[in-house]
Amino acid sequence: MKYILITLLLLAILGTCLGFYIRAEDLKTGEFLIGISIAITFFITMPVFIYHRWKNRSVKDYMLTKENIDKMRNYSKDKKL
Repeated sequence: MKYILITLLLLAILGTCLGFYIRAEDLKTGEFLIGISIAITFFITMPVFIYHRWKNRSVKDYMLTKENIDKMRNYSKDKKL
C-alpha cells in the first residue's frame, strides 16, 4: 500500500509539472494534464492515504468519553501541567 501511495503521488506531481511545461505550447492539453493530476491527488490518493493510516485503529480511542477525560485529568495531575 505504501508503494502504491508513493507511486500515485509521484505520478500526480509529474503530471502537474508536465502540464505546466506543455501549457506554454498547447494551453488546452496542459490544463487538461494539470486538472487530471490534481483530481487524481484529491479523489484517489487522499482517500487511499486516509484508509491506509486508519485501517487498524479504533475510533473509540479518539472519542471524548468519560474514561478518556479521566485519563487526561490523571495525566495532567501526574505531570503537574
